This record gives sequence, structure tokens and C-alpha cells, in this order.
Amino acid sequence: MNALVIYDSQFGNTARIAEIIATTLGEFGQARAVHVNEAHPAELAGVDLLILGSPTQAWNQTRAMQTFINQIPSQSVSGLRTACFDTRMHVPRWMQRFAAGQMAKKLRSRGSEPLLPPEGFFVSTKEGPLEDGEAKRAAAWARRLGDTYVEMTTA
Repeated sequence: MNALVIYDSQFGNTARIAEIIATTLGEFGQARAVHVNEAHPAELAGVDLLILGSPTQAWNQTRAMQTFINQIPSQSVSGLRTACFDTRMHVPRWMQRFAAGQMAKKLRSRGSEPLLPPEGFFVSTKEGPLEDGEAKRAAAWARRLGDTYVEMTTA
């Protein structure tokens, strides 16, 4: 498996989750994390699993992540296995719209195949830090991604 985690981060929390995910996916094959400002859609060639991560801002992903997703040619995403995550604070139910869901929706509309539903990891305040247990939960989510990928490709 060749996994690529592309993320945006403002206070380091999303970057930390992205690195944990990439490190954990390294148990299943090649995996690396790249900041969205250093990523280019051409890097998707040869990628088996694309994971996108962003902090939630105004119920959406960051502008840099929106721009990156919009620059990906549809043929690069069609049939690609994907997963999305975000970092977020706890909010009332009526305000629950998050970056991961918005990114996943955009990727699905272009033909990607999500491995797992979008996931959110909680920060204690806008600037963080991550809430207790979130790093461990990110590693467990990454293992589920890896296991699901292996099951799908060997079935």
C-alpha cells in the first residue's frame, strides 16, 4: 500500500494527527504526510490511499485545502480509495458540520471510494491542545484504515 496523508494545520494539532496516521499506516506499507502547501495533485500518481485532513473552520476545511481539492483532476480521484479527518471542538448538535464531511463529499462527487466514514479528532480550544486520548484514537483509526484497505484489496 502507498498512502499519502495531505493536511493543513494552523496550530499543529492537525499536523500531529496526520503524522500519527502516516506513521501507523507505515505498518501496512509506504505512507507519508505532506502539508497541503507542499502538495501537488501530480503526487497522487501511484497512490493507493489518499487521506485528507484539515482543521474545521466556519464549518468547512481551510481555504488551502479547498483549493487543493479543487485542483485535483477528476481522473486522479476516480476509483481512488480515500479517507478524511478533521480537528474540531465540541459544539452544539445544531452546529455540527465539519471539515471532514465536506472534504469527503467533494471527493465522492468526483468518484473516490471512501474506506471509512469521515472522522473528527477533538481539541480542547481553538488553538489546542488535542484532548486526552485523541492521539491514541487517531492511531486506532489509522489501523482500521489499513485493515480495511487490506481486506478490500485481498478479497
